[in-house]
Amino acid sequence: MAIPRRRHQFRRRMIPAISAISAALLLLFGFLSFLTPSPTGNDHLRRRNMMDDEIGDGNGTVPEFRVPNSGGVHDRDLWNSKNARFYHGCSTASKKFAKAAAVTKPNRYLAIATSGGLNQQRTGITDAVVAARILNATLVVPKLDKKSFWKDDSNFSDIFNIDWFISYLAKDVKIIKELPRRRRVQNPYTMRVPRKCNERCYVNRLLPVLVKKHAVQLTKFDYRLSNRLDVDLQKLRCRVNYHALKFTDPILEMGAKLVQRMRMRSKHYVALHLRFEPDMLAFSGCYYGGGDKERKELGKIRRRWKTLHIGDPERGRRQGKCPLTPEEVGLVLRALGYDRDTHIYVASGEVYGGEETLAPLKALFPNFYSKDTIARKEELQPFSQYSSRMAALDFIVCDESDVFVTNNNGNMAKILAGRRRYFGHKPTIRPNAKKLYRLFLNRNNMTWDEFASKVSVFQRGFMGEPKVRPGRGVFHENPSSCICEDSEAKKIMDPIPKHKKDTDIAVEDQNPNDEPEWSDPEDEDDQMSLLDKFSRNGTSSDYGAAPEEPELEELLSD
Repeated sequence: MAIPRRRHQFRRRMIPAISAISAALLLLFGFLSFLTPSPTGNDHLRRRNMMDDEIGDGNGTVPEFRVPNSGGVHDRDLWNSKNARFYHGCSTASKKFAKAAAVTKPNRYLAIATSGGLNQQRTGITDAVVAARILNATLVVPKLDKKSFWKDDSNFSDIFNIDWFISYLAKDVKIIKELPRRRRVQNPYTMRVPRKCNERCYVNRLLPVLVKKHAVQLTKFDYRLSNRLDVDLQKLRCRVNYHALKFTDPILEMGAKLVQRMRMRSKHYVALHLRFEPDMLAFSGCYYGGGDKERKELGKIRRRWKTLHIGDPERGRRQGKCPLTPEEVGLVLRALGYDRDTHIYVASGEVYGGEETLAPLKALFPNFYSKDTIARKEELQPFSQYSSRMAALDFIVCDESDVFVTNNNGNMAKILAGRRRYFGHKPTIRPNAKKLYRLFLNRNNMTWDEFASKVSVFQRGFMGEPKVRPGRGVFHENPSSCICEDSEAKKIMDPIPKHKKDTDIAVEDQNPNDEPEWSDPEDEDDQMSLLDKFSRNGTSSDYGAAPEEPELEELLSD
């Protein structure tokens, strides 16, 4: 009985010792946990370590979600649009479209004051030519906006080849450089037309004023012409936008140098209009997890616009109204098959967050360039003090790119999308932000292959493929009246089985519910009933559809 008793006493003495040791270990664990940084505090670093398969976590364990170096296997051509060979731009006037000399009335002069940045002004210039044709008036070369957010004092002739502009359109509209020095027309009557004004609107509301006053200047002329016009007027729009508006020789020459330097580095390149500047993020009302610092900085910028309403930032992301982060754009491109050797040209101003924000994108695409990195400072000096001229250089490099990617649907994105359709349907990728938002939230719960597969599905209809449903969207983005199809050649060369039509061809309006509402500055329908609110002989305020807060849409220009 002595041996069992001794064992029992031994157990009783060991219990307190074990408890003490356990308590000490718990205290030590707690102390070490306190000293260890929070994993969420370096979340951006943790995600960066997942980007390439040669980057591990230090102990040989590879995270499940990791981006491979290669672009993977894809069943599409990364650098060309499917069926593009069956479509071409066509903007020649019909035989019934009379020459300008036969229809232009004497003593009718239309002057235009544009609004916004380079690309918003470009839409105004294009529509001004068509408005003059509707009114059978002589157009005075449009004045560019020098007072807006962009603060650029360039004149028309500083950016566009004015003599080419006048001569190219001579058969369509008579254009002069300035008003005649006659008393009756030297001080034009100033007014504003409502947005989406169609032919009947101009004839009924503006023509009587023009006949009486002889010279009229339309102010803040942006998106003041309907998307739905007679086919010949739509084709005139295309002749202006795609042929008559040429940049000046210095801009063209510098732009060509930038393109050549990109081509010297790689046969193909992707141009990315990143649009992640502080002003864009402030205007969009989006939030990207930067805490009080971000809220304070962007809130200060937002106070510039008195009538700007900011809703729920999270809801904005869910609805696809927020630009993707640079990292998210990079992940989309990698998922679509562009590998880490792809050369990227980024058109952007100051990126919010600077190099820290750009670092994940540069890790995904080390061959990362901008005009500042491929041009010498002295080469850019003649342009660097003028935002519109710098934007024109980016415009050229983006237009000449093999693939253009836009991170918002502002004016530059729309102008370039339409232009690239007109000149051969070069690929233009617009991230489907509404669908991709949910995918990014859950990406760490799936493999890379699953992620890439879902991106490919969500991007159907957002890759700039032919063809676009006529009448959908802003005309400058979808110039359907100026795109002709060789249906016979398509039928012979590329017969498509009926059961594959919906899956093999990406149609731009395939996902109508995914379109972000904030990107389109005007309504789709012609609302002629609104015109009854404006008097025929009103001043500029009488003709505005509503009092407009200056610059509210100018941030979408570039």
